[in-house]
Amino acid sequence: MANQKILVVDDSASQRMIVGALLSKEGHTVIMACDGDEAVAKAKSELPDLIIMDIVMPGLNGFQATRAITNDESTWHIPVILLTSKDMDSDRIWALRQGATAFMNKPLNHVALLELVNTLA
Repeated sequence: MANQKILVVDDSASQRMIVGALLSKEGHTVIMACDGDEAVAKAKSELPDLIIMDIVMPGLNGFQATRAITNDESTWHIPVILLTSKDMDSDRIWALRQGATAFMNKPLNHVALLELVNTLA
């Protein structure tokens, strides 16, 4: 498993801390953003290896931020995992159409998330 720089995006501070702690414990470097606007800015300035993003957030939502990141010349190559409580097939399809690499549901399955992160490493 390679140490990766991972951007965790969620408007819930507790969710950011849970995901961040899980990833840090595995040796990854974690940076955080609290909304889609900040996620797009940090994706451009930090160039993380991977982004884990919520969908329902103020300002740019996760779909919009993913589209902005995956359509930008400097960040299109960064895999985006959308981690959300939205659980409809239409959400999953829309996520992939916006450029997301993967889609996971909350509540967070720690083992599944770490396996996915390792697969994308």
